[in-house]
This record gives sequence, C-alpha cells and structure tokens, in this order.
Amino acid sequence: MKLNIQLFGRAYEVRKASIQKTGAAKAKLYSMYAREIYQAAKNGGTEVVANPSLKRLIERAKKEQVPADIIKRAIDKVNSGVDESYSSVSYELFGPNGSTMIVECLTDNLNRSVSSIRAALNKCHFKMGAMGSVSYQYDHLCIVGFKGLNEEDTINALIENDVDIDDIEANNDSIIIYGNPQDLFKIKEAITKKLPNVEFDIDEISMLPKEKVNLLGEDLEVFTKMLTMLDEIEDVQNVYHNVEL
Repeated sequence: MKLNIQLFGRAYEVRKASIQKTGAAKAKLYSMYAREIYQAAKNGGTEVVANPSLKRLIERAKKEQVPADIIKRAIDKVNSGVDESYSSVSYELFGPNGSTMIVECLTDNLNRSVSSIRAALNKCHFKMGAMGSVSYQYDHLCIVGFKGLNEEDTINALIENDVDIDDIEANNDSIIIYGNPQDLFKIKEAITKKLPNVEFDIDEISMLPKEKVNLLGEDLEVFTKMLTMLDEIEDVQNVYHNVEL
C-alpha cells in the first residue's frame, strides 16, 4: 500500500464549494444535482446498480435533501430520449495576497459560463490564470469518511483488497481516507466488505490546497464577496480555495 505520511493531518473540510442552505441556494443546489444526475445517467446508463457514478450522485443528493422527484425527472429525461449536452470546465483564479481558487462548472453554454465568471472577477479584482497555473498547488484526491472501524482494521481492509491510498486519518470514532480519484469506488468497496452496513459520511472528489493562507481586513472581505458571487452563478458546481476561513 502506498501511504504518503507527509500528508497526514490535512483535516478535511467539507467541500468549500458550496452552497449555503438558503432559499435561492437550495434551488441552485437542486438544479446542479439535476444536471449531474442527468449527465451521469446519459453517460453510464440509468440502471443505478450498473452505474456507480449515478448511484453515488443519488446517494449524495438524498443526503443533501434533494427532492426525490427532481432525481426521478433527471433520470426520466434520459429514458425518454431528451438530449441535453453539458460540458465540464474549470477556471483557475488568483485573488488578494496569495489566495487562489479553482472554480468547476457544469454548463450547457460555455460563453455564458466564462462571462459570468469574468463579471465576478472584475468586481472583486481577481485575475484568471492559465490552465495549470493554480491547480499544481492543490492535491486532486477522493475523500471517504465513515464510522465503525478503527484505523488498523481499515488499513487491513484496504490491503486485503489491494487498494492504494495516499493518507488516512483517525479522529475519535471517525476514519477519513484520501486516495486517487479513480480509486474512490475501490476504497468504498473494500470498506463495505469489512463493514457491510457502513454509511459514508464523506464521499467526495476534491481539490485540497497543499498550503493555506490567512487573509485579513479588506483582503478577506473581497475574497468572501467573490465566494458569494460564485455561489450565485448557476453553472458553478464547486469552488476550492486555499484560504483559512
């Protein structure tokens, strides 16, 4: 097993992207999941058992209290032959005093997406970087969190199923595993074999900053304003950043 001990202690924070549970933001959250579920069903089929990506999205949507009819309508679109086309695109941004962001969008209109991002940039005096100019400062990882096993039993389960990971954290009765994004389902399967009734508290693919920065005063205000504006853009899925909040 590959275990990168130097990453230990990164203390995963539930994804920064998102979306506060206010009225307008709930509507955006539902729309986002509808798009993601539609795209996953279109790409991998509408049978949940045979499409792990779709199953994972539906599980996450239910945890975030997305209404069942929204999930059903997204899948029914595929079954009825509705043809929508969404593209994934990322923007890498530079903010005040060493702050950075990676903004992920899922959109059916790339021009609308980039125009919305640029409008927020101009108001907050951020700059857009070239592809790779920010992302090299982040680790692209899957994160799996659960309760019910200790650290030793978790590591044994992963070894028995020949699953490599980058890091593991034990915090009281919780275990958090970090691994390559393509190994997400292998990690979950290994844990499920050892603990059949496991419920995964964290099931994410994320970008985690290698180092964080602290902002104060006006810099922090501008950065927070930028996060708020991004939350209001319909196409924005996730926002990852390196600021300690």
